[in-house]
Amino acid sequence: MSAILAMTAVVLDNLFGEPRRFHPLVGFGRLANALETRWNSSQTRQGTGARFQGALAVLLLTVPPTALAACLASIPTLGPAFAVLALYAALGLRSLGEHAQAVQDALAAGDLVEARRRVGYMVSRDTGDMNAGDVARAAVESVLENGNDAVFGTLFWFMVAGAPGAVLYRLANTLDAMWGYKSERFFHFGWAAARLDDVLNYVPARLTALTYVVLGNARTAWSCWCSQAGGWESPNAGPVMAAGAGALRLSLGGPARYRGEWHARPALGLGPRPGDEDIARAVALVRRGGWLWLALWFAGGVLDA
Repeated sequence: MSAILAMTAVVLDNLFGEPRRFHPLVGFGRLANALETRWNSSQTRQGTGARFQGALAVLLLTVPPTALAACLASIPTLGPAFAVLALYAALGLRSLGEHAQAVQDALAAGDLVEARRRVGYMVSRDTGDMNAGDVARAAVESVLENGNDAVFGTLFWFMVAGAPGAVLYRLANTLDAMWGYKSERFFHFGWAAARLDDVLNYVPARLTALTYVVLGNARTAWSCWCSQAGGWESPNAGPVMAAGAGALRLSLGGPARYRGEWHARPALGLGPRPGDEDIARAVALVRRGGWLWLALWFAGGVLDA
């Protein structure tokens, strides 16, 4: 049953993409911003007090929606429909492809200014002085990493815990994207959001990396995963990015500027730097992975029947 619900949600995402008028995650982000502005003042950003405030904020923002999702999903007549809609809202496969395609189109047209603007919707790093190669690299990295966050991780937690699992995962993932920085502002307040996301992503990230290995250049992807993932700052993004770079036989990583400061990131992958055509290759890898997961899910359901 869960595989049918997941397939329905993926088809809806493929047909319609993310909701245009009001996306639940956009509304959630606004609420999170308002709470963070109120609780994380410049006078309360240090020590255990700030961590407690951040942890309490995470609980207030994630527990009620997850509990509500559990209640609605348990209703016999409406539960399955709610589960489909919840997963549809949590998925971002078509949206990821659309953002990536916009960057690729701008690069192909030689419009570097537009390409920088478009990739700025996908990444948190500074894009104003990127050259075409930097833009392509940022887009490919974003597709690979968000393949885990917006597709595979969401499907995993829907598989494990239904609609409440998908809701909790995407809310935690959103909070980590907003607060999970080691800047002065978020070093303590965002600690709980970052740790929750690390826990929820531990298994999905490695399954995502394995998916990239299976569907890409397997030998290179596995080698890069084993030798390079540990050098990446994030314990979950490391396997995903290293395996994805190897699967595509591209060189990713390297220095990037965030909020005016350069960060020396290790190199990932093997091969040439990505060009605009490699953005589509990354999207295709994620899409194939999504369909593979659904096929295996259905096969598992048939064997259990």
